[in-house]
Amino acid sequence: MKGTWKVGELAKLTGLTVRALRFYDSIGLFSPSSQTDSGHRLYNETDLSRLQQILSLKELGLSLDEVKSVMAGEQYSPLEIVALQMSRIEEQIKLQRRLLTQLEHVSRLMQGDAPISVEDFTSLLQAMKTGPERLVVERRVSWENRLDKLGSYLDEEEE
Repeated sequence: MKGTWKVGELAKLTGLTVRALRFYDSIGLFSPSSQTDSGHRLYNETDLSRLQQILSLKELGLSLDEVKSVMAGEQYSPLEIVALQMSRIEEQIKLQRRLLTQLEHVSRLMQGDAPISVEDFTSLLQAMKTGPERLVVERRVSWENRLDKLGSYLDEEEE
């Protein structure tokens, strides 16, 4: 295996875009270990391992801010990460069930040749549109609450 990679080579190797790797660098999540004399980013095997950890945490559903916190060495147990992901999935299921209920209602109306009211239709469209957006906000609030609890717990242990 090659010892170092430029950003384009790393992008091809990992399936990420150069833009994503540069963005990760700009937010301080994943920076190259060195640069060429001309300023090109150079990544080594340690960097590749770190990137794998980042991608694994993202795969678990953590936001980039959450991944950054974990990678910065803040103490989160694997159990906490799994519990967080479970609660996210449960919330997604609730949202999807609500949407399914609304779709079934509209489908029944359509099958019975009943006109669909403007309220039914706009409610359905709103549920389809805001479901993912609301989930992102709820995720952030949930994660911040967990961080606050964990911070309080760690503060108590230090005293």
